[in-house]
Amino acid sequence: MLSQLTTPKIQPAHLARQAFIYIRQSTLIQVRENTGSTARQYDLVQRALDLGWSREQIDVLDQDQGRSGASATGRDGFQFLVAEVGLGHAGAVLSLEASRLARSCSDWYRLIEICALTDTLVIDEEGVYDPGQYNDRLLLGFKGTMSEAELHWLRSRLLGGKLEKARQGQLRFRLPTGLVYDPSGAVIFDPDEQVQQAVQLIFDLFDEWGSALAVVKHYATQQLLFPTRRWGGHRDGELVWQPLSHGRVLAVLHNPAYAGAYVYGRTTTRRHTLPGEAPRVKGRTRQVQPADWPIVLHEVHPAYITWDQFLRNQLRLDDNRTFRPEERRGAVREGAALLQGIVLCGRCGRRMTIRYLYDGTIPCYVCVEAHKQFAGPTCQSIRGDDVDAALAQTFLEALQPAQLAVSLAALEQIEARAQQIDRQWQLRLERAQYEADLARRRFCAVEPENRLVARSLERDWNEKLAETQRLEREYATVPRPAARLASPEERQRILALAQDLPTIWHASTTTHAERKQLLRCLVQDVTLTQQETTCHIGIRWQTTALTALTIPRRKRAAEGKRTDPTVIQRIRELAPRHPDHQIAELLNQEQRISGTRGSFTASKVQWIRYAYDIPTGCPTRPSACPGGQRSDGRYSVPAAAELLNVTGSTIVDWCKSGRLDGLQAQPNSPWWIKLTPEIIAKLRKPERRRWAPRSTV
Repeated sequence: MLSQLTTPKIQPAHLARQAFIYIRQSTLIQVRENTGSTARQYDLVQRALDLGWSREQIDVLDQDQGRSGASATGRDGFQFLVAEVGLGHAGAVLSLEASRLARSCSDWYRLIEICALTDTLVIDEEGVYDPGQYNDRLLLGFKGTMSEAELHWLRSRLLGGKLEKARQGQLRFRLPTGLVYDPSGAVIFDPDEQVQQAVQLIFDLFDEWGSALAVVKHYATQQLLFPTRRWGGHRDGELVWQPLSHGRVLAVLHNPAYAGAYVYGRTTTRRHTLPGEAPRVKGRTRQVQPADWPIVLHEVHPAYITWDQFLRNQLRLDDNRTFRPEERRGAVREGAALLQGIVLCGRCGRRMTIRYLYDGTIPCYVCVEAHKQFAGPTCQSIRGDDVDAALAQTFLEALQPAQLAVSLAALEQIEARAQQIDRQWQLRLERAQYEADLARRRFCAVEPENRLVARSLERDWNEKLAETQRLEREYATVPRPAARLASPEERQRILALAQDLPTIWHASTTTHAERKQLLRCLVQDVTLTQQETTCHIGIRWQTTALTALTIPRRKRAAEGKRTDPTVIQRIRELAPRHPDHQIAELLNQEQRISGTRGSFTASKVQWIRYAYDIPTGCPTRPSACPGGQRSDGRYSVPAAAELLNVTGSTIVDWCKSGRLDGLQAQPNSPWWIKLTPEIIAKLRKPERRRWAPRSTV
């Protein structure tokens, strides 16, 4: 099949330039296992030497090993080859076959076109081709087309066989931890009892807490580990125990294999690139929604949970997501707001958010979605402590008939969970003890004289014993639930207490998260609508039944400091004939309280008159009374001096000495004098005395 060593197509001009040998395998597995094909490609160096090129003129391009030829993207060796050919540096391009250079016709034809323009030969195992000649170019084009078609046929056959085996449930792939293949190829539970218990505990804890992160926290609190059984390689089947992570919990909960289902098509590959993404030959893998899974076979192997429970877990996980919070309730959190995640606005229908007042203990439900999305006003803001109290009362009343059944179920669940955790630790200790015993047997089996081996086995035995002792110490410090050690008498007391749900609900040991978790078992969502004097609460239960409540609306801060209307009316009645300080004294005598919850003063009365536009008939300043006489009959100092034909200073002296009935609102304030006809007749001077000015001489 080899061509002749000399051919008229190879000219001295070709031999004067470089000969590039392109070597490629599609995957790293082919590079590692298909060594014969790689050797054949490297043998092209000898073929180039036989055709006349020297060793210094031969360049081997093998940096594209393990890369697909479906596209030139990411193939630095192929791009370098095209550049060298375009610059006229290449006399020949050697490859085992056309599929090694490119699997895409566009890349292949582009290379052939450049070779024709620069007079570069293309050489494979079967011959030498000149792209500048019509017949050779036609043959090269046909080879490129067949290479791309071959890739399509191979892919179609492989995918067809793969899909057919998947439809029958016989396509094998890596099983999740807790499931293994038996020697006959059937899927069974992992024979390791500790592995089974660890997987089952995840589903039980998630069913109890409803949050993947809560499962991780529980594992961390109890100092538990989660297994991973390795797949492939020299460590195939090896069991590794590691701390549980949030991503691992989500992977377990999203895997339908734990529900006994065989599913094919959980992921798909997106080949087109989005804006801002670097191009990728193999595409990008994305998750497929469960409703769009192409192949789903139920009850094909043992299951940890039922299919219905798996679907409920998916709905709960989707509901816990924070993406698009207006459509999801979110996971239960530690805040004091009882309606976190389940409260809706009665005006616009959007989901309301939580704010906390004062020291973070008083919740406030706020509808701000219109403001965040469209820069509109805040829809409504409702203080939440009264709403939470009313809802909790309704919830406890609805739960009253089922208290005993709930109490028994809760106690049994707590005891079962405690037994599961204790069982995990017992199995962990049993495994450590087995490994220590195994190390001891290995040490005892070696000959005492063989100290080279005995020392290593003795060191391994000591390490296993130390690990066993460490686990025993940790087990002694792990917190244990009280129900684990509950006696029959304690059980009866717990049941008696559990029948009184209000006491448990309001107990300080009951966390906010536990209250909200219990509430969500019965309540789907709550709608709040704030009105002028009341707040409407609409409760939608999980059974779709509706309950409507109306509670009084709590006064605003300004309303709480507002003066009582009866006090304002009383001030309006007293203002025409009493000054402000007398009004304050009368109000205090009547034991009336101001808006600030204190006694009345003249300044407070004055402010109230100003705020409610109440005129006074007894002003304090003389300028506010042009006639000189107030409504209570008292005169100002200038008016009294005019009536008595004396000076103003004389009037002031008489008031201070008690000769006249003078009144001051406060020290150093103007005097208001009470004058009767008798007082005027007695004190009036025939004429006002006028003082002569002093002489300046």
